[in-house]
Amino acid sequence: MAAILARKLGMTQRFLEDGRVERVTVLEAGPCPVTGIRTVERDGYEAVQLAFDRCREKSLSRAELGHLRKADTSAHRVVREFRDEAGELLVGETVSASVFEPGDRVKVSGISKGKGFQGTVKRHNFKRGPASHGSHNVRAPGSIGASATPSRVFRGLRGAGRMGGGRVTQRGLTVVEVVPDQNLMLVRGAVPGPREGVVEVRSDG
Repeated sequence: MAAILARKLGMTQRFLEDGRVERVTVLEAGPCPVTGIRTVERDGYEAVQLAFDRCREKSLSRAELGHLRKADTSAHRVVREFRDEAGELLVGETVSASVFEPGDRVKVSGISKGKGFQGTVKRHNFKRGPASHGSHNVRAPGSIGASATPSRVFRGLRGAGRMGGGRVTQRGLTVVEVVPDQNLMLVRGAVPGPREGVVEVRSDG
């Protein structure tokens, strides 16, 4: 099992030796210093804590700086835990993109792009109504419940509301190429989140 924090740089394409073209997402993976190890005996679960995205010390609180200094690590903006990924890692070591190899199956988690308040057509793929013959039901959701019985709208009915901006995990992705000296990892397909967003990459085995 392997895991790392990465920044989504964008999408591009790579031409393989056999002439096929791969649509890939470029991730800046690591380097991620290990800032903590969780054990069953002490914490009740197993996990490894990684830091990512170096920053100035003034950008962090004193508590955050104290935690990182205890692990002999410089200031980093993002700290995340990965369950059941500790393995043989020790506090102070560094995880790099080289933990993955071309052909590895991975899953990527991140915060999806926020779309704001959206109607049912965009949010739930509802069909639109007729646009002609005097119809006023062009993008309205239609009937949402009877008036006499039950005289209310059932809880959980799909309607308009806030769309996106939540945690999403994309599974079944494949590592196409790894460039360790540049901390880059190319993954086939799209991953959640906007450009420059931080994502979590885990092996999907």
